[in-house]
Amino acid sequence: MQIQPVLEPLNLGAIKLSNRVIMAPMTRSRASNPENKPTEIHVTYYTQRASAGLIITEGAQISKRAVGYINTPGIYSSEQVEAWKEVTQAVHEIGGKIFIQLWHVGRISHPDFHNGELPLAPSAINPQAKSFTPKGFKETVTPKEMSLEEIKQTIEDFKQAGKNAMEAGFDGVEIHSSNGYLLHQFFNRTSNVRGDEYGGSIENRAKILFEVIEAIKTYVPENRIGVRLNPSLHGVFGMTMDEETIPTFDYIIDRLNSYDLAYLHLSEPFTDVSSLPFAETDIAGRYRPMYQGTLIINSGFDQEKANSYILEGQADAVAFGKPFISNPDLVTRFQENAQLADWDQDTFYTPGEKGYTDYPSLSEEKAENKN
Repeated sequence: MQIQPVLEPLNLGAIKLSNRVIMAPMTRSRASNPENKPTEIHVTYYTQRASAGLIITEGAQISKRAVGYINTPGIYSSEQVEAWKEVTQAVHEIGGKIFIQLWHVGRISHPDFHNGELPLAPSAINPQAKSFTPKGFKETVTPKEMSLEEIKQTIEDFKQAGKNAMEAGFDGVEIHSSNGYLLHQFFNRTSNVRGDEYGGSIENRAKILFEVIEAIKTYVPENRIGVRLNPSLHGVFGMTMDEETIPTFDYIIDRLNSYDLAYLHLSEPFTDVSSLPFAETDIAGRYRPMYQGTLIINSGFDQEKANSYILEGQADAVAFGKPFISNPDLVTRFQENAQLADWDQDTFYTPGEKGYTDYPSLSEEKAENKN
């Protein structure tokens, strides 16, 4: 592969990336401690992958009320902030760049996480999904419809998480408004049937995202804020599409042009939506002409496809998920056009180093093969 645009530098908001290979945010469930804070294996995991142009961390919950999966790290306590400092310092020492993803799962949670209280959501609609609790997978429940006070508190929680992220030394933050979690639940008419200022019209359902951005801006410069969206999510966590789904994302993405964001991070469809009359099958094709800032595209990309998308101007950078799990030196493998190692899906969410920090680099593989 002679020309590789994915290996070219990129100015991303306030920072300069050495390449356009982005490490996508991935829940790995390794924060298996009472404080839900990163540990030494998180330091190792992220530094192993610091040759990425940008690391976007796993989702970090913005509050105790935001949690919905076991062993996921937070960014709301002083202990968590101090632990994340170890990660960011180690990544920066070897020239890496790292954003943290700010996360609230909303209704994709369970009372087991909240002392028996119901999870919070835009409306009291059960997603009919499963939550990964300390006692194993359990069926989701009908959540509590958030009061206006609870919505305002959640926005404050995002704001405080942004402040904490800066104190922890992150280069920026990504707002997780995607994949069927809380902010996405507000956007969608199947999960939001509110009758107040946060429901009904497209503008009302999108309102919370812009209030979150404005709040985070208090502590995080606009050009260090990214936004993650998944416009054609269907059949995941109870999310379904209708005739207003894509127009809602058209509105959101067009309005995001009024901000000087670091980037917009979009996912191509997770499932086959070609038979749905309301779906968009080509997310980059639709939104690259619409969005004027830096666009990161994600979901199912390999080296060749990533290079072609950037070369053809469909995106500025590409985020890789699973390939980064089993190939900590993914950038080096692209540079050398080397074969990628396979990942072990059985260890995606299990505690400890196995399947987390024990994947060998290309140089280690070569050394092993010589012996």
